[in-house]
Amino acid sequence: MDIGVLLPTGTAQWGPADDPRELVAFGRQAERAGLSSLFVNDSLISPRIEALTMLAALAPATETVTLGTGALMPFLRRPIQAAQSLASVDLLSGGRLTVAVGAGFPGRFGRPLYTLSEVPWERRFARLDETVALWRALWDGADSFDGEILRFAEIPPATRPSRAGGPPIWLGGATPAALARTGRMYDGWLPYPPDPADYASGLRDVRKAAADAGRAAEDITPALFVSVRIDDDIDSGRRIMDAYARATYGMPLEELEKVQAVVTGPADQVLERLREYAAAGVRHLVARLGALDLRSQRDQLERIADLIPAVSSSPEGLVPISHCAEKMDR
Repeated sequence: MDIGVLLPTGTAQWGPADDPRELVAFGRQAERAGLSSLFVNDSLISPRIEALTMLAALAPATETVTLGTGALMPFLRRPIQAAQSLASVDLLSGGRLTVAVGAGFPGRFGRPLYTLSEVPWERRFARLDETVALWRALWDGADSFDGEILRFAEIPPATRPSRAGGPPIWLGGATPAALARTGRMYDGWLPYPPDPADYASGLRDVRKAAADAGRAAEDITPALFVSVRIDDDIDSGRRIMDAYARATYGMPLEELEKVQAVVTGPADQVLERLREYAAAGVRHLVARLGALDLRSQRDQLERIADLIPAVSSSPEGLVPISHCAEKMDR
């Protein structure tokens, strides 16, 4: 099990005195603490440090962690320019980039952003898949691309990523169509279902689609995006997560919990819930930390890092957090 963290790049996660340049130090702290990955999200909903700019800053400041997007929305960028940017980040990081992508959602989280990007809302999923296919073609040296939506001729030589074929590309989404598309053409799956049973069911569908396409189950990384708040005071923790949900999504916690994976409570309670996802098949966990300033974010980072020995164990052999603490003390 790999365990990573989503960097708080949005201003909704900063305090009034916070300096966004501290995000680079946050990333280095996460790497020192043993986290496997650093992810950034991508949106125009609220002010934030742009996703690929943040990863470019982290690339020379870190050494071993995976750098990821969770999730990048390609329609916000011209497709050939995005391929260049992604290849550049992969080069600057020495081949540590993972790109999770999504097509956006109905309502204010999707369609208005297409309007701002001057990209049609219709056929957005086909456009996403073609964009990914275009990237892969460019990274393999293609000088043209002839899709149903995207067509380019006489493409100049593109920047080639560090790795042959380019960085792994994951899909964020859990509709039946998204599960089938993940199995057919993507390298990983990054959903956020509130119920671990739904994760297990979705992963079965992804693997069936992969098998039908002649792919092996191990070709696809099963990941999870989950909001986490570790707090011994359960009521206080939920109040803070509620404020976080309202600041980030404009909705109360009880509504967010209906559509996204959210885990709050003392360490043992959080661990037990994460165990359920591990048993459902998750092998890369990306935790969004429930806190509203960078100091509190860093405290939550250390708390989730303390869970790494337990969560990283196999689902059959997960051990209580108290045992991990005893081991670390020794």
